[in-house]
Amino acid sequence: MINVAILGYGNIGSGVGEVIEKNSAEIKRVLGDTLHVKYILDIRDIPGVVNDINVIVNDPDVKVVCETMGGKEPAYTYTHLALERGISVCSSNKELVDAYGVELSAIAREHNCSYLFEASVGGGIPIIRPLRESCAHEKITLIAGILNGTCNYILTNMKAGKDFATALREAQEKGFAERNPAADVEGHDTARKIAILASLVSGKKYSYEQVACEGITNITPEDFAMAESRGMSIKLLGVYDAEKNSVNVAPYLVPQTSPLYGVNDVFNGIMVHGTQVDNLMFYGRGAGKLPTASAVVSDVIECAKNIGRNIPNCFADLEPAEVSEPPAKPAGEKFRVLA
Repeated sequence: MINVAILGYGNIGSGVGEVIEKNSAEIKRVLGDTLHVKYILDIRDIPGVVNDINVIVNDPDVKVVCETMGGKEPAYTYTHLALERGISVCSSNKELVDAYGVELSAIAREHNCSYLFEASVGGGIPIIRPLRESCAHEKITLIAGILNGTCNYILTNMKAGKDFATALREAQEKGFAERNPAADVEGHDTARKIAILASLVSGKKYSYEQVACEGITNITPEDFAMAESRGMSIKLLGVYDAEKNSVNVAPYLVPQTSPLYGVNDVFNGIMVHGTQVDNLMFYGRGAGKLPTASAVVSDVIECAKNIGRNIPNCFADLEPAEVSEPPAKPAGEKFRVLA
């Protein structure tokens, strides 16, 4: 039995516990052992939940921590403490990975444990591990991704004829958008995710602050009519272009020939181009309790197979990237076109 702890028992954290319980037979089959949630930490006063991180990091039986808190603090402090004690950490926290991923990865390596973050991009879509392992030998020249389900849901409904305000309100009513949706609709969530992917494949650290960012709040039904007349649709994309050394988030015109054209509603899609493998397409639920929790548990299993060893995650020792401006929009055009 391998003991784990969950930090933050909200939507994703409770989902991690649920996945470990419901898929116990499958986990034992691939791991050769069982996972047991020994501790749950939360700032709320919940029966059976601890409030002191020291209870967890001072317990030698805890081998893996799932950090599903979100935000920089106290997630950074708690992750730092766990890694210094040789406890591997699996995170769904894109903000933390973007801000401190290089530092935390180096600490994990120093203390013979691992810092993994499959769930930080793409929810339940396997994307970090395929890029880190299956495509490690590839020269990745382009990543273009629909990385925010909220925006994709809104744009799908605008394509059907609704205006932005109506589509946003419906997304909020269905729980797809927060009361304050700025991080989603202004593109900041997508910016953090494409920065992580760019860093993963480039050997340089791209940060959220370097991403040229444009959201979807200025898109109109007339824009969709124009796009449809040209055989295209409008998608909010995070784009990393290795040849131009640019990373940006913006609404793009996506032609029908692109696999991203048919990615609708709350689904995500990520297209990756490698010089030898050509185009790869990753598609699935980019958010949600159980899909994201499933990605966290996939990391837990990998860490559990490598207790006492560091799993390289391609983030340790990355030097800051120098970023160029994204290509200018064509003259007189409101949108770039995805080539």
